[in-house]
Amino acid sequence: RQRRTQQQRTSTGHAGCYGPAMKQQRPPRLSWWQRRWQHWLDARHPPGDQHTLSQRSIYILPTRAGWFLGLTLLILLVASINFQLNLGYLVTFWLLAAAAASVGVAHRNLHGLQIQLGALSPVFAGQALDIPIQLKNSKKRARYAVAIRFLEQKDNKSFVLNDVTTSQNTALSFTPRTRGWQPLPKVLLQSLYPLGVFRLWSYWQPHSRILAYPQPETPCPPLPSAHNPAAPPTSAAAPQSGQGQHDSVRPYQRGDRLRDIVWKKSAQTLASGSGDLVVRSYHPPSGHLLSLDTEATGLHEREAQLSRLTAWVLQAHEKNHRWELRLPSGTHIATDSGPLHMQRCLQALALEP
Repeated sequence: RQRRTQQQRTSTGHAGCYGPAMKQQRPPRLSWWQRRWQHWLDARHPPGDQHTLSQRSIYILPTRAGWFLGLTLLILLVASINFQLNLGYLVTFWLLAAAAASVGVAHRNLHGLQIQLGALSPVFAGQALDIPIQLKNSKKRARYAVAIRFLEQKDNKSFVLNDVTTSQNTALSFTPRTRGWQPLPKVLLQSLYPLGVFRLWSYWQPHSRILAYPQPETPCPPLPSAHNPAAPPTSAAAPQSGQGQHDSVRPYQRGDRLRDIVWKKSAQTLASGSGDLVVRSYHPPSGHLLSLDTEATGLHEREAQLSRLTAWVLQAHEKNHRWELRLPSGTHIATDSGPLHMQRCLQALALEP
């Protein structure tokens, strides 16, 4: 009994320490049929930047209007049989033939349509990006009412309708939530042409990924050379009296020096009730050497550090400074300037482990 009690205490202690954390890290579990369905879809729709809709990749089912049409035809058929109405037979089978013929027309509308992914450009996390997609028609007949959207978007209003004659360029909005390489979600193509009683659809999984930079901190804090007294010798310290120049004022931020506060302006804004403390905004001379590292951010959380470093990189490039970058993992990018140097730094921040 004592041994059993000790085992229960031990198991309870381990579950209390590690159980919740492990449950948070596990992905959501799928049921057996969901796993089978996902495996079947992945096998029939392999990833690729170009996809052609074939017979084995197009699916068809009646819409809500189609089910109501079938129920109406069944009622008409029963009434025609009961009352021996020749006109009822004519209307019933004429509508049934029209609905059956629309299946072939709808299938021809999608069969052979080509979809291709355009060139992708990096984007900041949390920023919407239009994914360029090109629809190509190799047939002489036009394709009508081809709707396209991402599969994860459940709202029908997110569909983009296209009439494709030879080639049609379209775009879908995508917003990466985290930094790093982000895969594009599965794309859904569907058409209700021509009568709207049958829904034909297909899937397409793009193979390319999009690079998402860390979301820059807003408002951007001052550069280390303007407010960090512990900056390395290669970067100038904050401007003293007679050094540098302050072009304007800005709202007070945590870490600003008290002697930089413009007390007269602050008193006016506080008296009017429309503002807060304001400080002088120093602009170092062009070509200033900066050292952007993790310690200069004064933050402890990894993502917050990367967000502030991203904002500093953008501000340093905007002001034509020369800077070096030191990442939390120890990666060092030598001092340089220009668009290529900015892209190199942003990519390193995006791929920081």
